[in-house]
Amino acid sequence: MAAIAHGDDDLHIAAIVVTHNRLEQLRLTVARLLDEPVDHIFVFDNASDDGTAEWLSAQAGPRLSFRRSAQNLGGAGGFSHALQEVGQRLDPDWMVVMDDDGRPATGALAAFRAMDRAEWDAVGAAVFTPSGEICEMNRPYRNPFWHLREFARTLRGKGRGGFHLQDQAYRPDAPVTEVDMSSFVGLFLSRKAVRRAGLPDERLFIYGDDQLYTLTMRRRGLRIAFAPKVRFEHDTQARQAAGGLVLRPLWKVYYMYRNALIAYRVAAGPWFWPLVPLLLVKWRRKARDYGSDAARFRHLLDLAIRDGLARRLDRSHAEVLKIAENGQ
Repeated sequence: MAAIAHGDDDLHIAAIVVTHNRLEQLRLTVARLLDEPVDHIFVFDNASDDGTAEWLSAQAGPRLSFRRSAQNLGGAGGFSHALQEVGQRLDPDWMVVMDDDGRPATGALAAFRAMDRAEWDAVGAAVFTPSGEICEMNRPYRNPFWHLREFARTLRGKGRGGFHLQDQAYRPDAPVTEVDMSSFVGLFLSRKAVRRAGLPDERLFIYGDDQLYTLTMRRRGLRIAFAPKVRFEHDTQARQAAGGLVLRPLWKVYYMYRNALIAYRVAAGPWFWPLVPLLLVKWRRKARDYGSDAARFRHLLDLAIRDGLARRLDRSHAEVLKIAENGQ
């Protein structure tokens, strides 16, 4: 596979894809990336058993390499290990991260190369569903605990609309906007950003790793842009609704709420403890959305709350699976 010419732009960009048992999605993402002006593609395979390793072995070449983990480290572990390996081995100017079902829209990398990056340490893409709707689960935000306007809007009953970017920010002609959180679907990280912020915490396993990482970046004085001309597609079955996600398989409940508490502690600072009772009431009401699994949901939620408040991150994934399966 020959390298793509970038004209006068000698910026070196490496794309990182984390995958687990979604070979068909991975095929699409790799094909899309190979058509984009990206210098190298690195795939971190989280112990897939669906033929992913064999397929990657057949694709490997000058522009594509991969690492197969002996065990599933989750998205957080995959991104942490991949950023470390690519940074050490290739030392690119920028790395862009994505899940196997997240991929650049045609022209996304060219738009990134063309933008003025002088003020920014990281750049988040505008993420859409394949049908062209804004992907709610990837909508960036400005932390309301750090910004008076967003705090006031949230208090006035706007909910997540009080601090997440509004639809007009996604227009192609909209200006680049500074944000505090951007997801790991189409997040471009500069060499400086990774050096200053370190690596995502692999112990989180899934959920919240991007929130914690980008909030940590902001607390360390790094600047994150939302660039509406840099467009990504997220072909996910999950949908963020007003009442939040209903998670399946059920073991995901543990990670979602444990990690959310840890992220809220970082985001809210001194407001964290007054906020906790409100969060717990809201979350426990979610049990009704789980029907016959309501009791198992409550059990996992209670465990997540205990571990989240204690900032416990050493519970193994095997233990979480067992608890979710047995309900105790």
